Amino acid sequence: MDGVLVTGTAAVSVAGECGRCLEPIEFPVEIDIQELYLYPGAEADDVEASRIVGELIDLEPLVRDEVVLELPFMPLCREDCAGLCQTCGANLNADPEHSHGDRIDPRWEDLAAWRDAQDN
Repeated sequence: MDGVLVTGTAAVSVAGECGRCLEPIEFPVEIDIQELYLYPGAEADDVEASRIVGELIDLEPLVRDEVVLELPFMPLCREDCAGLCQTCGANLNADPEHSHGDRIDPRWEDLAAWRDAQDN
């Protein structure tokens, strides 16, 4: 034997922000871990192989790396999250009827302003 084989399951709670509305979210992640930790004197082809330091095995880097691999690319607070208004940044989940009225095409804004000035 060249070392100690660590296998098991870890359940962690992950906190972050919704990728659409930026609200805080927290969700559980369960991961399976398996890693061979080599004894201090054991030789290995892989220079980045995990090693036993003294009589201790540090599982934090293993768990962290596995959790990162299980995270969704864009975490959402819910599947139908409406996100933020592109104009003012209002949360559309809190105010689904949010609107800014009819917008004028930016190419015609100056002409519309001139027309309003003529009407006054």
